[in-house]
Amino acid sequence: MGRHSTLKISITVPHNIEKRCKLREKLGDDLKKYNFRSKVEKINRASQSSQYGHCLQVDTVNVGGQFIQTIKDVQNRSPSESSPPNSTTQHPSPIIDLTDAPELTDFYNRTTERSTLKQWILKDKTRLIAIYGLSEIGKSTLTLKLIEEIQREFDAIIWRSLSHTPTLSTLQTELKEFLAPSQPNPLPTLLDTFRHTRCLVILDDVQSLFQPGKLAGEYLSDYKDYGQFFKQIARTLHYSCVILLSWEKPREIDTLEETHRYTRSLHLKGLESEAEEILRKAELVDEENWPELIELYQGHPVWLTIIAATIRELCDGQVSRFLADPPLEKQGQREEIYLGDVKPILETQLERLSDLEKRVMVWLARQEGGIDLVAKLPDREFSKSQLWDGMRSLGRRGLVEKQLAGERSHFVLHPLWQQHCLELQ
Repeated sequence: MGRHSTLKISITVPHNIEKRCKLREKLGDDLKKYNFRSKVEKINRASQSSQYGHCLQVDTVNVGGQFIQTIKDVQNRSPSESSPPNSTTQHPSPIIDLTDAPELTDFYNRTTERSTLKQWILKDKTRLIAIYGLSEIGKSTLTLKLIEEIQREFDAIIWRSLSHTPTLSTLQTELKEFLAPSQPNPLPTLLDTFRHTRCLVILDDVQSLFQPGKLAGEYLSDYKDYGQFFKQIARTLHYSCVILLSWEKPREIDTLEETHRYTRSLHLKGLESEAEEILRKAELVDEENWPELIELYQGHPVWLTIIAATIRELCDGQVSRFLADPPLEKQGQREEIYLGDVKPILETQLERLSDLEKRVMVWLARQEGGIDLVAKLPDREFSKSQLWDGMRSLGRRGLVEKQLAGERSHFVLHPLWQQHCLELQ
C-alpha cells in the first residue's frame, strides 16, 4: 500500500476569458500543496473589501477513493452569513490535505469501530484518539473511511506521516502553515489554531517516534517533547481532534484516559465475518471452514490475503485440504501453523521488542492456555515487576490479549505467535 497518494487540485474558473487570466495571475505558477490554501485565502481577503466581490470557494469531492479539491470563483458572502469555528453547523467546504495518506483500496466494513469513533469525535468532542494495532491491520484504511463520513464537520483536515521523524517544532510549523496561513495577526501556537479553527489532524506512523529494543512507547531521546505535546492536546480546551495511528500505544494515553475524558484509545483487531470477503475474492471453496482459517490467522487482512494465495496455489483453493493436511510433527511441539510469506511481517513486528518482552513472550508461548498473573507461575525467569512490565508493554503492542476465565482474567498469546516465538529459540 503506497504511502504517498497525490492530492489533485483542479481549478474551475468563469468562462469569461478576462476573469480566467486574472485568476491565473493571482494563483501564480508556483502553486504547491503547502501554499495552496494561503494563496486562496490571500485572494479572498483582498475580495472582502467589496460586499459582492468574487472569492475562491474550495469544494472537496471523493473520486475513486481519492479526495480532490476544486476551486471555484464565487460571489463573496457578507460577514453576517459566516458561521463561528465551533458552530455545530456542518462546514460546506473543508480544506483537506491527504498527501501523506495511503491510497484507500479495499475496505471491510468495520461498522462497530466507525460508529465508536464517530461517537467519540462528534458527540463526545474527544480531542485525542490513539488507534493502535499490528502493522497493516487496517488503521489507515479505517481512518480514511471515517474522514469520508465526517469531513464536513471540520474546517480543515490534514494527514501527516511521522515515518521520517520530524522534530516537534517542524511538525507544528507545517501544521500551522496549512491550518492558519498568512494571517495578518498570526496565532501564537498550534493549540490556539485548534481553538480558532475546528481541525482534524491525523498523525500516522507514530511508532517511528519510539525506540526499538525498548518497552513500548518509550520515545527517542530527541522526541520526548511529543509526549508533552499530546498531553497538551488532551488537556487544553479546544474543539479540534488529533488522531494518532501507531503499531504501539503511546504510554501517556493510558494515564490520560483515566484522568481526562477527552482522550480515547482504540485497539484495532483483526476482521471477523468481514474477512470472508477476502477469501471469496481469492475464489477459495469450503466456506464452512472459513471461520477456522480466519481465526487461525487472527483475521488480519494482509496475512489472510497471503495465505489465500498459497491455498489457491498448493491446495486448488480448498481450505479443508489446507487445514487437514497432517503437519510435520516434532517431539513436544504443537501442530504446525503454516506461516510462509507471513513470517517476514511477524519478524518486522518483533524486531521492535525489548529483550524483556522477548523473554516474556517465549515463556508465555511455553505455557498451556492463558496465564493468571497473580497465581503461582511455573518456570519464571524474571521478577514480578519485570513480568508485569513486560506484559503491559506487549499489551500496548497488541501482542497479548486479556480474556475473562471465570471470575479472573487470563493473558493469552495467539497460537500463531506461540509457534513463531518457539521457532526463534
